[in-house]
Amino acid sequence: MTIRRIAILPLLLAPLALGGCESLNFWDGKSDNLRPRGASYADMSPEAVYAAGLEALRAERYAQAVELFDAVERDHPYSTWATNARLMSGYAEYSRNRYTEALGQLDRFIQLHPAHRDIAYAYYLRALCYYEQIADAERDQQGTETAMAALQDVVNRFPNSTYARDARLKIDLARDHLAGKEMNIGRFYQNRKLYAAAIARFRTVVESYQTTNHTPEALHRLTEIYLALGLTEEARKTASVLGHNYPGNPWYQDSYALLVEGAPRADGQRPGFFRRAVDAVF
Repeated sequence: MTIRRIAILPLLLAPLALGGCESLNFWDGKSDNLRPRGASYADMSPEAVYAAGLEALRAERYAQAVELFDAVERDHPYSTWATNARLMSGYAEYSRNRYTEALGQLDRFIQLHPAHRDIAYAYYLRALCYYEQIADAERDQQGTETAMAALQDVVNRFPNSTYARDARLKIDLARDHLAGKEMNIGRFYQNRKLYAAAIARFRTVVESYQTTNHTPEALHRLTEIYLALGLTEEARKTASVLGHNYPGNPWYQDSYALLVEGAPRADGQRPGFFRRAVDAVF
């Protein structure tokens, strides 16, 4: 699954413009003049440490950014900068693929600041942490379910936001991913002639993931299995559903070729399961 990194919220960067250069009175803007890792930043203003964290973030020095944002929280816990720093620390952890740490920061931010101006972003970033851990379709999909729930939470809480629009797209991709998992298992059972188990998987795709792009193939595989079992009428009904909903789809042409003698397949290099079985015999 291809992942596109998200931009940092402009609102989180805006406070820098408010303080002016004088607010950074303990830092000259050069990362070389920052303290060594693990040193105290207590004598620096929270604005300066926060600005240094953003500078490190922009330069993709994520570990340093986390250290600086954490220093704002630790040394200036009651400042407004500490609130933003917690969220930015979560983003920095997310940016270096440390999702568990990012989720810890984001969950704490959400719990402590439910009315923050960037709370929608926090929920969205939290959902992305789950979404980007989705395993491939060959593996267990519990993570996909968790990601879908987190994305749906964004949609439910902030339905008119930009984050909700992107979350809806990602939910569709996650559903397609789950349908792909069902298809993989269904093909596995079908190839081993475990037809009852295969039918259950393909029906799940048709009934629960009917808006995904796996549905035409699932209907075709059901047609193949019904023919293999001698259930011609069931095969015709299934192919009819496929043809009605996806009339120009190559999978329908394959199903039609199974049922109508002499009809061409959609792709001569991709015969269906039933046709492969016939060819193997004759």
